[in-house]
Amino acid sequence: MSILDEFTAEGGCACSSVRYRITSRPMFVHCCHCRWCQRETGAAFALNAMIETDRIEVVIGDLDAVKTPSESGQGQTILRCPDCHVALWSHYAGAKDKVAFVRVGTLDNPDLLPPDIHIFTASKQPWVMLPDDVSAYTEYYKWREEWPEDAQSRRESLSK
Repeated sequence: MSILDEFTAEGGCACSSVRYRITSRPMFVHCCHCRWCQRETGAAFALNAMIETDRIEVVIGDLDAVKTPSESGQGQTILRCPDCHVALWSHYAGAKDKVAFVRVGTLDNPDLLPPDIHIFTASKQPWVMLPDDVSAYTEYYKWREEWPEDAQSRRESLSK
């Protein structure tokens, strides 16, 4: 276990029917400004922490898995509270269920996970100001050029 794995954070839905814990630092945190994420969240962007699914523990409650379309055409499965329907995390077709995209805003302390990168900024809202010290791409990016070495190793181990 590396120093990056010495991390936990808890979160949950709006009605407290579901509580969860992530048991390590995520591999990478995306701030996605694509129109699809804007529509899905009803906000200017989606902030997702990418983490191995086996590093999420559901502490209280059950989740509803809702299959939805995605811009890629491959769809995604969103894990929601069955009572208040808040989206807690999702699985995209590319990584299947091995990687969860945790909605950072559902953490008790979302300040712990600021974005590592801003993506699809070509469609960001014009009033959103991006910081100079965080990578930003008009579309997607090459993950091997941006992810820390430890996170790359974790991602590569998932395909074994």
